[in-house]
Amino acid sequence: MRIISWNVNGIRSVLQKGFLQFLKKEKPDILCLQETKTGKGGVELITPGYEQFWNHAKRPGYSGTAIFTKIKPLSVKNDMGISLHDTEGRLITMELNDFYLVNVYIPNSKRDLSRLDYRSEQWDRDFLKYCKTLEKKKPVLFCGDMNVAHKEIDLTYPKANVKNHGFTPQERAGFDKIIEAGFIDTFREFCQEPGRYTWWSRFANCRARNIGWRIDYFCTSKSFRPWLRDSFILKDVMGSDHCPIGIEIV
Repeated sequence: MRIISWNVNGIRSVLQKGFLQFLKKEKPDILCLQETKTGKGGVELITPGYEQFWNHAKRPGYSGTAIFTKIKPLSVKNDMGISLHDTEGRLITMELNDFYLVNVYIPNSKRDLSRLDYRSEQWDRDFLKYCKTLEKKKPVLFCGDMNVAHKEIDLTYPKANVKNHGFTPQERAGFDKIIEAGFIDTFREFCQEPGRYTWWSRFANCRARNIGWRIDYFCTSKSFRPWLRDSFILKDVMGSDHCPIGIEIV
């Protein structure tokens, strides 16, 4: 099974930049999208062979997630069931025979850190609790834009960004808790090299110079590890300021 995750930074925008060609070429069994900026009714998107599931924000043109799947799910649920978090379309949970797949777009703390407390003190805690509750029934695989570079290896200039959103001690501590709770950062199971990023600023030609951050992840329950065959970054796929990431499982 091949699963791909991609923050498309607007599904309408990426549709004009080769999205359908990408889907045809990569042929994922499941595709998870973040920052779609619309719901199912907001765009005409025909994907033969894929069933579509969408979760959109109440605020137009903001956030949003979607899952396109060739595999029929046992169930699909939007959001966490917590009113504080459930207005921005940030989460879809799909139950399959052997595991739960959670597609998540974790809130950005914002440049001025105005959402840092909300993100670190409320969202991160509730999201981890939600995943651990699911894990009592089946292994959990969650993927998406987590808006944090976990380690210094995960961005080009760590020292210069310690106080910046996406690399604050609070956000990194939130990811530490995910690891401490027993989840695995799948990419680091296969690659310990620096310079492997998933997001680049649109300014100063950062992508061409590979001045970037790894803020998109696939994380799994430890019991899922024997099924994992690869975890990869599709750095050459354009269309968004993020590139797609993926895993292969048996």
